[in-house]
This record gives sequence, C-alpha cells and structure tokens, in this order.
Amino acid sequence: MKTKITLLLSFLFLGVTYVSAQDEDSSTLSIMSEYAKAKNYDAAYKPFMELRKRNPNYSRAIYVYGEDILEDKIEKSSGAEQAAYINDLVKLWEERETHFASKTPKGEFGAKACQLMYDYRVVLNKTDEDLYACFDAVYKADAETFTNPKSLYTYFSLMVDLFDAGKKSAGELFTKYDEVVEKVDSEVANYSENLNALIEKEDAGTALTSKEERYKKSYESYLNAYDQISSSINSKLGSRANCENLVPLYTKDFEANKDNAVWLQRAAGNMSAKECTDDPLFFKLVNAYHNLSPSANSAYYLGILKDKEGKTSEAIKFYEQALSLESDSFKKAKLYEKIGDKLKARGDFGSARSYFRNALKFNPSNGRPHLKIADMYNRSANNCGDTNFNKRAVFWLAADEAEKAGRVDPTLKSAAAQTAANYRAKAPQKSEIFSEGNAGQKINIGCWIGASVTVPSL
Repeated sequence: MKTKITLLLSFLFLGVTYVSAQDEDSSTLSIMSEYAKAKNYDAAYKPFMELRKRNPNYSRAIYVYGEDILEDKIEKSSGAEQAAYINDLVKLWEERETHFASKTPKGEFGAKACQLMYDYRVVLNKTDEDLYACFDAVYKADAETFTNPKSLYTYFSLMVDLFDAGKKSAGELFTKYDEVVEKVDSEVANYSENLNALIEKEDAGTALTSKEERYKKSYESYLNAYDQISSSINSKLGSRANCENLVPLYTKDFEANKDNAVWLQRAAGNMSAKECTDDPLFFKLVNAYHNLSPSANSAYYLGILKDKEGKTSEAIKFYEQALSLESDSFKKAKLYEKIGDKLKARGDFGSARSYFRNALKFNPSNGRPHLKIADMYNRSANNCGDTNFNKRAVFWLAADEAEKAGRVDPTLKSAAAQTAANYRAKAPQKSEIFSEGNAGQKINIGCWIGASVTVPSL
C-alpha cells in the first residue's frame, strides 16, 4: 500500500512538473512573439534564446521569429560580434532542419545560409572557393527548392570568378551556365503557367478574388526577379561565351560526348544563341543530336541549317516539325516566338505575326510578341494606307499592341508604356483629327496588316 501511494505521488509530481514546463514554454513563446511582432528584437532575444535552448522542438515560431531577431542583431553589430551572430543564424537554420525537417527544404534554407555568408564574406573571411562549395553542395543536395533568384545568380557569378582566376575550366563554366539557365527557365515556366491562368480568367471578364490578386502580384514579382537575374547571368558570362571559345571547347569534347543527348543539345543551343551556326561544328552537333534523340530542339536546329542554305521552305518544314514534337506549352510558345523572329528578320511580317500570336496563345503572360508585332506595324506605316493620315493611323494600332505587352507582362510595363507613347506621338494629333473631321470613325488598314483602327474621339 505504501509503495502504491509513493508511485501515485511520483506520477502526480511528474504531471505537475510537465504541466509547469509546458506553461513555462508557452509563456516564454508568447513573450518572445509579442516582442518580435512589435519589432522589439532586443527584448525578444533573451526569451528566444531561453526557449531555443530549453525546448528546441516546442514550436516552429522559435525559428521564424528567431531569424528576424538574429538578422536584427547582425545589422546592428560589427566585427567579431557580428560574425558570431551570422554563424548563429546559420546554426539556427541547421537546428530548424533537425527539429522541423518537413518545413525546412534543404535547397531553400541552404541557399539562404550560403547567401548570408556571401553577403558577409569579408567579415567571415570566406574565399570564393569556400562560398562556391557551399552553394554547389546545396544545389546538388536539393536543386528543386534552390529557387531564390539572387542566390542562383550568386552561385553562377562565383563560378565565373573562379574561372577567371584559373580555378575552373571552360567546360565547368559552360556546364554550370547551362544548369543555372535551365533552372531559371523552369521557374519562369512555372510562374508563367500560374499567371497565365489568372490572365485568362481576367480576359474572360471574370474578376479575380482578393486571394488571386495577391497570388498574381507574387507571380509577377518572381517573374520580374528572374528576368533581372537572367539578364545579369548573361552579362556576367559576357564574351567568355563567344564563338572563339565555344567552337574549340565543343570540338575538343565532341568525341567524348557524341552519344550524350543532353550535352549535344546544350552545345547546339549555345552555338545557336551565340550565332556560331556558320561553323561546320554546328552542322555536326545538330545531326548527331537529331540522329540520337529526335526532338523539338533538334528539328528546330535542322531548320536553322536549312535557313543557312537559303532553303526557306525546307526550313519551315523543320520548324513546323519542331512545333509538332513539342508538348510543353511554355516551350512551344518559345519555339513559336523564335520562328517568328526569323520570319520578322526576313521581312515576312504577315507570317511572323501568325507565329507571334500563337506564342501568345500558349504563353499569354509573355509580352515580347506583342512588342514585336507593334514594331512590325511601326515599320510598315509608310507602306500601308492610301493617305498620309491613314498611313500614320497605323501608329495607333502599334501603340495599342505595345500597351497589351505592358498589361500582361510585369517585366515589360515600363518599356511597353514608353514604346506606346512613342508610337502615339507619331500618330495624327488632335488638330489633324479636327481638320479631317473623322473623330470616332474606323479606318481600314490594308497591305499585310489587314486590320482596322478607330480614330480617337476629341
């Protein structure tokens, strides 16, 4: 009986202790959270560190608010103290992964840690080799969630710096370029697809919900960021990817990679992008690639070869074959735009517009085809129309098309507005409309354009 009473008292004591500990943790979390929400990070630091040490798996809020608290400490400190806080934030992310692995993607948080060390590389005395190794390990461990635009650029930028220092080979540089560009394209495709669904809903006359509006702004923000780093990546690579460097590199590596479809596709793609298509190596790469793995890309490159030979009709057949082989909407849109570019450069504006419109059909959030159609209208103004007024009316059509680019594409809002304003300045002004007396009337525009435009009302 005595033993039973002793055990009962022990259980009661342990229960009270457990409840007391739970209450203490809850109270500490509440104090930390309130201070952190009020941005009083100095006051939040003590309860944060206490709870983090005492019960690290109590709540994910420890790590969410802890990140803000330590970032504030880093910003307000310097020297050895700052370095200690930086290292502690990296440690905090590691602890978060230990206790909340499902909510801590390796690619996302690993990239954040590497980026933090890169941003404070002088304080931490980190070399380019150290930092590149950090990013590279994270990317190889979890490329899927390594999506931060800034970190993707930093990762590639470090590769270029190491190449310039003679610590990475040209092969390593171009392989990393291909990997990062493909990753950016993949993310752009993902956000474009999400944005396209919302644009189509708006075009159908249905208003977006407040939640959808927030999503739309988020998608547009990411697309802007990826557009900026895409330009930065190409600028950073610069002339290192010219024909003088690419041709000997791919010539040297061809035999070892002639049965590697990915290598052949990347090599042909880079040579096409850098206008190295006159070199016999391009012919060799394209044919090897098409024989090994017939695809939309290989058919497109064969079309380029036929274009180079002046065999336009055969080139178009290969371009159409490329389109028929491509099932991905985003990639199909890119193909339509590329083919449209070639026809536009050739002066075949009518056919080019058809391809650009198909590009918009498959990826309506890409405004570039709108600007290209507007440019063709602009170039045709003097040739379409029977009077000076009607010829200049084409600029209204060009302006309308340019404005569409800004409406659908967040990366082109400023450029589209400026381009549209330029076209409107070339169109008939109010005094001319008054003299003609045709305000509000519709003008039919002939030649290849085959469209109409309404004269603005005064």
